[in-house]
Amino acid sequence: MPFPDPYKCKIRPSKHFVRDYMRRWNWDIEDVRIAISKANKIDKVGKSKYEIWTTHGGNRKLICVLYESEPREIFIISGAEG
Repeated sequence: MPFPDPYKCKIRPSKHFVRDYMRRWNWDIEDVRIAISKANKIDKVGKSKYEIWTTHGGNRKLICVLYESEPREIFIISGAEG
């Protein structure tokens, strides 16, 4: 099953991601949606955990969990640069 369209899902960032990464990268929720929609690579690394590599604003990696309940939700756990 492919990763869902981020514009059709609720996106909820963790406090850690907001405080450390979104602030440093000067991102908002719309930037997260753009980064996911333009991802270079999306790997499933667990039952519902994904690693998303993107070049939106530089080389970035997002670590998230996809909740399949209705409505679908993407919970962003953490990020990385480089």
